[in-house]
Amino acid sequence: MKEATLKEIAEKLGISITTVSKALKDYPDVSLKTKDAVISLAKKLNYSPNSFAVNLRTKESKTIGLIIPEIVHHFFSNVINGIVAEAEKNGYLVIILQSNESLELEKKQVALLINKRVDGIIISLSNESNDDSHLKEIIARKIPFVQFDKIAKLIHSSKVVINDQIAARNAVQHLIDNGYRKIAHIRGPLNPQNAIDRFIGYKKALEMNNIPFDASLVYTCEKVTFQEGIDFAKQIMADHSDVEGIFAITDLVAVGVLSYFNDIGIKIPEQVAVIGFSNWFMSQVLTPKLSTVDQPSHEMGVTSFKLLLEEMNCHKKEIHFTPRTIELETKVIARESTFKKK
Repeated sequence: MKEATLKEIAEKLGISITTVSKALKDYPDVSLKTKDAVISLAKKLNYSPNSFAVNLRTKESKTIGLIIPEIVHHFFSNVINGIVAEAEKNGYLVIILQSNESLELEKKQVALLINKRVDGIIISLSNESNDDSHLKEIIARKIPFVQFDKIAKLIHSSKVVINDQIAARNAVQHLIDNGYRKIAHIRGPLNPQNAIDRFIGYKKALEMNNIPFDASLVYTCEKVTFQEGIDFAKQIMADHSDVEGIFAITDLVAVGVLSYFNDIGIKIPEQVAVIGFSNWFMSQVLTPKLSTVDQPSHEMGVTSFKLLLEEMNCHKKEIHFTPRTIELETKVIARESTFKKK
C-alpha cells in the first residue's frame, strides 16, 4: 500500500500542508476540531512521518549500529542483550550486524551504518582486523563510537575491556597453584589484541613461577572453534604426552579439548587439567565441569551503551567529550577440570 503524505491529508480536508503538520505536532495555534480531524484521517490512511525528514530536522535517528564478529555465541549474545536492553530504556533501536570475523565485511558494515546516519556505533573487531582506516573514518565524521572486547588500542575512542593479560595470568596461576607445571596454551589468532594479551599473560605466569617458556607448547587457532580444540588436544598429546595442563583461549576451544580427552579415555584433571575463558553456560553442565575465567559479558554490553549514550548526548549539545577506557573485573571460576593435583 502506498504511504499517505501530508499533501494527501491536506487536500482531503481542504487545509494547508503547514496546518496538517502543525496539527500532528500539537501546535497550540491549531484548533482542537482541526487537530481531531487531521489525526483521525492520518490514522485512517496509516500515515507515518518520513523518518529521513525527521532525522534531518532533529539531527537524530534514535538508532545505533552494533558490529560483532558472531551473533550465535554465548559471550556476544550476552553483550547484545545488555546493549539492546539499555538502548530500549533510552528510546534507541539497535541495528545488529555480524562481521563473520571478516575485515572486508566489517568495513562494508561501517560504511552502511555511516550512510544510515546512525547516532553512534559500537564495535568488537574481527580477527582479521589489521587495518583501522574504517575506524578512523567514523572518528573523522564525528560519530560517537565505542569499542569493546576486541579493540584497536591506538584508535582514539572510548573502550570497554577486561585486562586480558591479568585474567590469563590468573588462569595459568590457578593451574600452577594446583600442582600443574607443564602447561600448553591453545591461543587465538595473531591479530586480535585480546589473543595477544592472553598469550602474554600465559607467559608471565610461567615466568613468575620460574617455569621455562617452551614455544612448542603453544598452538595457534585460526577460527577459535570447537573442532580446533579437538584437533589441538590430539596434537598436544602427540607432541607432549607428559603435558599436565592446558589453558585454552575460549571455553568453546576448551570444550573441544574435553570432548577429545573423554573420547580417548584421558582422565581430567587426574592426567591433564583444562581451563577455558569466558564462563560459557555449557561449562557448568559438562563432565567434568570446566574451570574458566568469568568474563562479564552482559555488564560489558550495558557499559558500552552507557558510554556511547554519554558521548551521543555531548555530541547533541555540542559539548566536548573525552574518550575513556573502562576496565571490567574478571575472576577465575574453579570447577572439576582443575582439581588440586595429588
